[in-house]
Formats: sequence, C-alpha cells, structure tokens
Amino acid sequence: MSLIKNFRMLSRYNKRVNAQLMACCLSLPLDVIEQETHSFFPNIISYWNHILFDDLILLGRLASNEIGQLKLKDLAKLPSPKSPHDIYHNNLSELASLRLQVDELIDYYCIHLTENDCEKFITYTTTEGDSITKAVADVMQHMFNHQTHHRGQLTCVLSQFGVDYGCMD
Repeated sequence: MSLIKNFRMLSRYNKRVNAQLMACCLSLPLDVIEQETHSFFPNIISYWNHILFDDLILLGRLASNEIGQLKLKDLAKLPSPKSPHDIYHNNLSELASLRLQVDELIDYYCIHLTENDCEKFITYTTTEGDSITKAVADVMQHMFNHQTHHRGQLTCVLSQFGVDYGCMD
C-alpha cells in the first residue's frame, strides 16, 4: 500500500474512532469526566486536550512548510499549541467541536498529500527548544501513532471506570 493510501485510511479511521470515543465520553456524567484517573493525565478531559495538542502542533509544523496544500491560514481559527499540558477547553462539548474541526483538517490534509510531499523533510523546533529534521512521512506516522497511544490509555481509563466504549474494530 502506498504511503498516501495508508495516511488516507488512517485519517478516516482516526476520525471515526475519535467520534466514537468522544460520543461515549459525552454521554458520561460530569463527575466521571472530571474523576481523577491516577494515570498519565489527571482526567478524561486532559486526555482529549493532550491529543489535540499534538495534532495542532504537528499540523502547524506541516503548514509552516506548506505540505499537502496545508497553510498556516488553515489553522488561524484553531488554538495555538504551546505545551503538552495545554487546556483548550474544560467543557467536553466544546472539546468535541474542536476535535471534529481538527479531524476534518487532518482529513483535508491527507486527501491533498502527495507521495512527493511524504518524501520531503521539514525542520522545526520542539517545545523543549531542540531543532529536529524529519521526513514528512515520519511526522504523519507519529501523529497517528500518538493518537492511537493516548486513545489506548483513554480506553483503559474508561474500562476501569466501568464504561463500555464499544468496539474499535
């Protein structure tokens, strides 16, 4: 499978699973959403905010290089990521709206991504101040892996809270 087909498939899967998990979380009472998880992030809202942080910062790095027809103006109405602990919204409904906007942007990006784009390298500065050069394909793979990793943690937390989040297959 080509990188382009793979990223488009991952984008569709990402959008579907985020919507499914978000719908599950939106159905929970506020005390469960804000309950201490005793895990990597303190509560369910913090997980969603962190996943958004990574998506926003990586999309910004790609947009800065105009990869896949993505431009900084496409991110203008979205929050500017600063730290992995950013809180964009404390209200899950507002987070759900932002999550959907970002997933639509990721989808748009993947539709316009080319094999040539995937072979390009971009250089950016990390939140720790380090300069890094990576292939666009590696940046994309990281974005999808990061989401999968933290959604896995989130489903573990939901399971421990006795919540049935449904099938992810």
